[in-house]
Amino acid sequence: MEETKVNSFLETERIGKLMRKFSLPCIISLLVGALYNIVDQIFIANADYLGSYGNAANSVVFPLTVIALAIATMIGDGCGAFVSIRLGAKDFEKAHKSIGNSVLLTVGSSIVLMAIYLIFADQIITAFGGTVNDETFRLSKEYFFWISLGVPFYMFGQALNPIIRSDGNPRFAMITLLVGAISNCILDPIFIFKFHWGMMGAAVATVIGQILSAVLSLIYLFKLKSVKLCKASFVPDKSVIFKIIPLGASSFLAQISIVFSMAAVLNMCKKYGALDLIFGQNEYAQIPTAVIGIVLKFFQIIMSIAIGMSAGCIPIVGFNLGAGRKDRVRELMRLLMLAEAAAGLVATIIFELFPTQLIGIFGAGNESVYYTQFAIKAIRIILCATILSCINKGVTIFLQSLGKAGTSTLLSMLREIVCGVGLVLLLPIWFGLDGLLWFMAIADIITFVASLAVLIHVDKSLRKS
Repeated sequence: MEETKVNSFLETERIGKLMRKFSLPCIISLLVGALYNIVDQIFIANADYLGSYGNAANSVVFPLTVIALAIATMIGDGCGAFVSIRLGAKDFEKAHKSIGNSVLLTVGSSIVLMAIYLIFADQIITAFGGTVNDETFRLSKEYFFWISLGVPFYMFGQALNPIIRSDGNPRFAMITLLVGAISNCILDPIFIFKFHWGMMGAAVATVIGQILSAVLSLIYLFKLKSVKLCKASFVPDKSVIFKIIPLGASSFLAQISIVFSMAAVLNMCKKYGALDLIFGQNEYAQIPTAVIGIVLKFFQIIMSIAIGMSAGCIPIVGFNLGAGRKDRVRELMRLLMLAEAAAGLVATIIFELFPTQLIGIFGAGNESVYYTQFAIKAIRIILCATILSCINKGVTIFLQSLGKAGTSTLLSMLREIVCGVGLVLLLPIWFGLDGLLWFMAIADIITFVASLAVLIHVDKSLRKS
């Protein structure tokens, strides 16, 4: 059967070459996805009629887009991992059904989420610290309304991306997101500076880009190489759905836990900023929210690289695991961890040496000296353990590709919930706003110890096999 030969190269090609082929497009895809919100914030920050108020509003809405991404990646990554394993085992029936059921899940969940956002906008924005002052709240509402309308398109494009990669076409997966991001980069300055549409302009530019990505993904869906979709593919199948969701649970928790952590951070910014001598003044109240939001965008960029490296390897791991080639899986694990550490080291050096230049990208020259001083300190402290963040992320996604969803989920929970929320709530009690800056480094140190122990155990089990 021709379909059995489509992805056979995953079992024979050199591991290093496969990593480059699959991980590089995946990294670019994720970077492009991250650029949607980051590009918005850059143009917003440099518009003198928006400035730090617009930055703060963007920071408030950002975790709400992550909720949509969490659901989409749960479905897409779970399906991608399941499809790769099924293709390696030559089970094409389950493979095509999983893709059809994933599409149904994505469309249904995206419509429900959009409705929730539109109905409860005020309450949601308030819960994420959008009430630091009246102007920030007003701009948050404006941005959030238009972003909510694009949720179904955003989720569809993001969910289909790992599925397209699992079909052996990481390049097209990259192109689908790249087209949308380029569109956003072109339209943002037109809508914000020429038309003077403010936050609405930034959001509309983003949504148009998401629509383009979704359309391209839909076109590819009916041109899959490894399987052929039919009416039976879209018939709900519980046995398939209950396989997909656990495999994507780690991706979901990795993203959704970021939302809980950011909600805690933004609310602590509001609470302890009000107690600060400088940021307790109404005209400076939005600065901690704006700055920490920007710093987390830098973190998102390096995490896109870290996640892209490991997520790009999911089809390779799944296929070789299904084919019984655990020797190749072990080799891939070692190369992946080295690559994650190298990327994290380079990023850490950049963050520590060039914080002034980095914050300047987000309009620091138009802001007060308090904004710049706090931003430089925040970048250096929050991002000082980026190398550990990269390794931790690589471990959790690699475990997911092995089908060890439970262990992967526990590590994600430890990093993002136990440490990511717990430390955010506790550290400011003793150290005020500075406590918020140290939570990430401490969380990554704790998680790294656990991840290293798990990694050693997995290596031993693969070697014995």
